[in-house]
Amino acid sequence: MAATFRPFDAEVDTADVVRIWHETRWIDSDNEGQRRALEAFLGGGAAEVGVIDGAAECLVHRTPGTIDYDQTTLPASVISAVTTSHVGRRQRLASTLTTSALARAAEDGAAVGLLGMFEQGFYDRFGFATGAPMLIATFDPESLRVDHVPYRPPVRLGLDDARAMGDAMRRRLPHHGRVTLEAVDLMAAEWGFIEQPFALGYREGDRITHFVAGSLKEENGPFEIQCCSYETGDQLLELLRLLHELGDQVHSVEMTEPPHLQLHPLIEAPNRQRSRSRRGAHETGTKAATWWQLRILDVAVAASARRWVGPPVEFDLVVSDPLEAMLQDAADDFAWTGTGGSYRIRIAEASSGERIAEAGTDGRPVMRCSIGSFSRLWFGVQPATSLALTAEVSAPVSLLDQLDAALLLPRPQPGQFF
Repeated sequence: MAATFRPFDAEVDTADVVRIWHETRWIDSDNEGQRRALEAFLGGGAAEVGVIDGAAECLVHRTPGTIDYDQTTLPASVISAVTTSHVGRRQRLASTLTTSALARAAEDGAAVGLLGMFEQGFYDRFGFATGAPMLIATFDPESLRVDHVPYRPPVRLGLDDARAMGDAMRRRLPHHGRVTLEAVDLMAAEWGFIEQPFALGYREGDRITHFVAGSLKEENGPFEIQCCSYETGDQLLELLRLLHELGDQVHSVEMTEPPHLQLHPLIEAPNRQRSRSRRGAHETGTKAATWWQLRILDVAVAASARRWVGPPVEFDLVVSDPLEAMLQDAADDFAWTGTGGSYRIRIAEASSGERIAEAGTDGRPVMRCSIGSFSRLWFGVQPATSLALTAEVSAPVSLLDQLDAALLLPRPQPGQFF
């Protein structure tokens, strides 16, 4: 029987989605907390299902949000779940629904699409490309050199504080690449999915200002931090002082390095600590992990976000978008047809991008690339000269050098998992 596709209906489809998530071992179907977390997650965005013989066999979920580009906030959409049952595979259910999710996000005004990947390569067919690596540090919290930071006893946080913690995540200190999700019950879902959840933080009245949350499975850790939220640099330092004070019990902390500081200089004797702990239960050190991908959905809107006070850079851009062919085969007739085509790009104090009929007609240099490669270039994941080395972009050397300067940006970091 041919598959059909429709919006997710909680009353009709929840039991099927629980079955799918249990089959893929994303949840334990007998765990009531995880089931409630899934229901909270599903209510935090839009979803569609692929149906075979009357049962949902695939779900694709998207969550609206924003992403910070330098000092500008762009509308974004996160593909927050792509899950297919064991009997629904190899029937193009996930491909059809992911294509639909991106088209609907673009039609809703999202300029950027994002997702957390299970492996590099699969989502390239939708125009996604690999984001910047995240640095994940594991350290003895007692070795943090933060004695200059005053200590305040924290408050204990739990599931009842989930919505307030979510509000705090949406208020956290901006930085290039910061992803903020609009779902109000996101933290309730996250809390239910974390094994042995544990959270501490600080309040001003009913408002949580800064906190850390994660998993503390054993008495001595490691404390694996999943969420770290703060509104100021001083609050970040106060959280590190809090972790330091846990060091008399917790022997190791694992956390993604915050975007606003480098952890390594704050750790006492990190190299000796690493060699002494090697192959132990609390082995310290720093590793890099690349788990997220992005793609631009609106080139003109993304291009206008750059603020560059140097000499203006102008060029024509020819973009290919693999999603266009998939949209042509889609059952629905979407108004958004992808980003492929030619554009005139100007990088200046007031940057701009506009579609043009043909590139290179008036002597401007021309860059050719896929939408994924352009997304990596524009967000500062890699410089133009590096992307040219791997044939991801093609452009005159003089233009590549200009773009290296004009798109010199901090390493983009989402600041939360999705």
